Amino acid sequence: MSRPLVARLRPGALSRNLKVVRRLSPGCRVMAVVKANGYGHGLLRAAAALEGADAFGVLEIEGAVRLREAGCPHEIVLLEGLFDRGELAIASEYRFDLVVHQEDQVAMLEAAQNHRALRVFLKVNTGMNRLGFLPERVEAMRTRLEACAVVSDLVLMTHFADADDELGVGWQLERFLSIPSSGRLPWSLANSAALIRHPATRVDWVRPGIMLYGSSPFADETARAHGLEPAMTLESRIIAVQHLKPGERVGYGGTFTADVPMRIGIVACGYADGYPRHATTGTPIRIAGRRTRTLGRVCMDTLFADVTAIPEADVGAAAVLWGDGLPVEEVAAAAGTVGYELLCALAQRVRLEEVRE
Repeated sequence: MSRPLVARLRPGALSRNLKVVRRLSPGCRVMAVVKANGYGHGLLRAAAALEGADAFGVLEIEGAVRLREAGCPHEIVLLEGLFDRGELAIASEYRFDLVVHQEDQVAMLEAAQNHRALRVFLKVNTGMNRLGFLPERVEAMRTRLEACAVVSDLVLMTHFADADDELGVGWQLERFLSIPSSGRLPWSLANSAALIRHPATRVDWVRPGIMLYGSSPFADETARAHGLEPAMTLESRIIAVQHLKPGERVGYGGTFTADVPMRIGIVACGYADGYPRHATTGTPIRIAGRRTRTLGRVCMDTLFADVTAIPEADVGAAAVLWGDGLPVEEVAAAAGTVGYELLCALAQRVRLEEVRE
């Protein structure tokens, strides 16, 4: 019998979440972001479930090649573009689109010969200060790219730093609109947070990521509040039960001490599986269908759950770490992180099983 920890994946949820994106952005082209191995759901599995998208966004060229060689007919966009000149031949052969965010990449395209023409997303740094050209440099880069034989067409692109908080996107949109060519080129603006909260960004190309996987981009709102369903449920079982007397501690460092008699369920899941080691006492968990809390310090292979008030929780009782009935963003918030990290950090040793509906 195999270890009971399993990530149950629901391709149907991905497809339904894509429909939510379509309802929010009618008439827009949808670039479904499947980087980081489909946010931990499996690159090919995620792409198959999201076949209704217009394009896929990936980070590394190896993932893009995997998609194309698996028969994916969609447009595929390299979100950080080319890392060296040798990748241009691959991008041309496999018909990839490119994000261009720094001048060396422009020079690569200018020097290219005898390659298939590619769509380029020209990235603008409107305040995120991560990737992209400052607005005052965009026109010069646009002129150079339009003169390249290997560039078929251009899309202006930016990324929002505050779409999920009170500051919002207005200050960056103002900078974006200051670019003279912003009025005549297609745009790609909206990530998940902007797509949900900021209708002005729902134009031309939208780039949903985390919302496709049924997790909220907002700390104060659940995915379900926006009609989204979790595509992954991380499940395990109790493999042992311990009884604590008042004053006894549990786990490494004894960071939790019982002040009353307690029953503790030992769950087969730990930080080597991708569960956050920094999750503290009180992080929510579902045991035998009932909500309770974790206790003490997460171990490499196990964690501790308070089952004092769940008498039916014995060895073999089901444990939900996140997913069905327990939003991943809620677990992440209790652990001081975000749902993105938990989904993407799922370890290779965790079994993946598809749930057919």
